[in-house]
Amino acid sequence: MNFIIRETKNVKQEDIIEIYKANQWSSAEKPEQLYKALLNSHSFFTVWHNEKLVGLGNAISDGHLVVYYPHLIVHPDFQGKGIGKLILKKFQEKYADFHQQILIADGKAIDFYEKSGFKRAGETKSMWIYQGHEH
Repeated sequence: MNFIIRETKNVKQEDIIEIYKANQWSSAEKPEQLYKALLNSHSFFTVWHNEKLVGLGNAISDGHLVVYYPHLIVHPDFQGKGIGKLILKKFQEKYADFHQQILIADGKAIDFYEKSGFKRAGETKSMWIYQGHEH
C-alpha cells in the first residue's frame, strides 16, 4: 500500500473523529476540543491512503528541549502496515536532538514503542486525572 504523510493543519474534523471512534478512544466524545488540540499542536502529522485519513500523530513541545507525544493513532483497518513507524520517523527527523522525548503507552502500544527505541523511564509512574474510560 502507498501512504502519504503530511505535516498539515488541512484536515476535516470528521475524518479525525472517524479514526478515534474506530479505535474507541474517549477523546472522540469531545470532537471540538480534540480537533482544536490537534491543530494547535507543535507538530501534527497525518497519513493518507488515497483520500482517506488512516493515521495521525501530534507533538507538544517547548521547541527546544522537551517534546511530548500525546497521540499516535492508526485506523484499525490499516494497523500493522507501518503507519505508526512512519509517523515516529517524522517525529525523529524533527526532534531527535531534543533532551527528552516523552510519551505514555499502555497495552499493546508498549511493545510497539519499545521496538521503536523508547524505554521505560526508570521507576517513574505515569499519573493523571483522566476523564476517559478506556484505560
